[in-house]
Amino acid sequence: MTSVVVYKGELRTHATHIRSANQLITDAPVDNNGKGQAFSPTDLVATALASCIFSIMGIGAAKRDIPMEGAYAQVTKVMASEPRRIAKVIVEIQMPKNVDYTDDQVRLLKKLAETCPVARSLHPDLVQEISVTF
Repeated sequence: MTSVVVYKGELRTHATHIRSANQLITDAPVDNNGKGQAFSPTDLVATALASCIFSIMGIGAAKRDIPMEGAYAQVTKVMASEPRRIAKVIVEIQMPKNVDYTDDQVRLLKKLAETCPVARSLHPDLVQEISVTF
């Protein structure tokens, strides 16, 4: 088992990760009858894409002593209707500016960014725009 999710009412859920006991809540977004006071489930999907990219890049970087600490991603989720779904996720990654990456390191990290399991698990109709700036 990965997690337990409890519906709290008013379009809010409370999730507990089994292994760590970490918890989070979700709310439906305001444009879909929710409070918008927490990540929505679709926000989590978009955010999971960026987190997964960083995890895969981080594994490869650690094996080669390539610094990544301080890298950040700006994530934009674009919704579509009929049916309501995520149409596009834009992940703009900014690598630390105080590191002088070699051309080989840049190529490796960009390639790793394209190979995360979340990216490969999303429906092919969902547009993924991933950029990495060094």
